[in-house]
Amino acid sequence: MIELLLYLALSAAILLAVSVFLSILLRSRIKNQTVAEVEQQGIAVMNHLTAAIRSAENINEPALGLSAGSLSLDAFGSTNDPAVFAVSGSAITVTEGSGSSQNLTSSRVTVSGVSFQNLSRSGTPGIVRAQFTLTYLNPTGKNEYEYSKTFYASASLR
Repeated sequence: MIELLLYLALSAAILLAVSVFLSILLRSRIKNQTVAEVEQQGIAVMNHLTAAIRSAENINEPALGLSAGSLSLDAFGSTNDPAVFAVSGSAITVTEGSGSSQNLTSSRVTVSGVSFQNLSRSGTPGIVRAQFTLTYLNPTGKNEYEYSKTFYASASLR
């Protein structure tokens, strides 16, 4: 009888330790996925944005030396002119030419603090500095889903 009680106590302790370990492991995995989602979307938006700036002919908005919440570029080719980057709801969007706007971010993240600054000087190719913050959508309020990152980039017209 004593041996059976010792066996049950030892089994319960081992099961408790394994369940705590698996719980920590699961929370860590969720946190890593949250961070990866924000990082991947931020990098993808910045790559798209900097490529568009580098391939543009001119900066329409913001004006020289000013900042704005949207960016309008005079793109090469008449079908993509102008390319406008802006915020619509909680997503960064791009509208090329007369086409409809396309979301560059998914519904799993929200965007804030979007700023485009025209750093150009007269007589030089245009330079744009872009900044935005992506925050993972966390309707449950759990700590593992809490993550936010601010992305910065500068690009010049070629």
